Amino acid sequence: MTQRSAPVTSVPTPSGYTGKVAIVTGAASGIGAATARALAAAGARVVVADRDADGAGRVAEEVAGTAVTVDVTDAASCAAMVAEAVAAYGRVDLVACNAGLTTDPTPAVDIDEGDFDATFAVNVKGAWLTARAAVPALRAAGGGAIVVTGSVMGERTRPGFAAYAPSKAAANHLARTLAVELAPDGIRVNAVAPVATDTPMLSTFLGSADPEAARERFIASIPLGRLAQPEDVAAAICFLGSDAAAFVTGVVLPVDGGRSI
Repeated sequence: MTQRSAPVTSVPTPSGYTGKVAIVTGAASGIGAATARALAAAGARVVVADRDADGAGRVAEEVAGTAVTVDVTDAASCAAMVAEAVAAYGRVDLVACNAGLTTDPTPAVDIDEGDFDATFAVNVKGAWLTARAAVPALRAAGGGAIVVTGSVMGERTRPGFAAYAPSKAAANHLARTLAVELAPDGIRVNAVAPVATDTPMLSTFLGSADPEAARERFIASIPLGRLAQPEDVAAAICFLGSDAAAFVTGVVLPVDGGRSI
């Protein structure tokens, strides 16, 4: 299949991150790791936060940042993460609420209740707790930005994702609500809404006995003719968190190659 959009190999990051401090959750792999790399390349000091301590440590070493082990579903853990960021760097300017969870495609009536609860706990409560913990530090810095990783499935669902899609709809709307509430503090809040991205979670989203065929069918549904790469999403997060987006708040930005049109 001919690709109509060249794969991303590096992230064109906006300027303006020198001297700024960013926390990225879910940063041990995938979109979070790509975001940590992009922010570091743009001059930010990055706190690489993940429940996977080893993975966070590897990415932190790569970007000369600070690794923090965090459980985003636990308020005390989120507060400790922000405290470590302030202790290490003195301030917080950007928080990327990227930690996420999904389940295998399952009919709504068959989803395990524990899986349903866990999906909402990470994707919604986790984003809320992370943002809530960071707000005092962002206020102390004179303002800043929060970017939530939502999903196009929060706007346009698919069968089999009765836990994931509603959780991402809630995450998208959480960003909009926080944008209104925190605007007086000079804190901008936006969300990115990726399509299924070429990360370790992709096979879960495709959910097929023939992954390669499922992959090709999915690519065929994307107008730009290729899969989203973690770097595509990282570039959008970096833009929304930067001074280049100083008058952008409350936006849910699709990063989907046109699939949701």
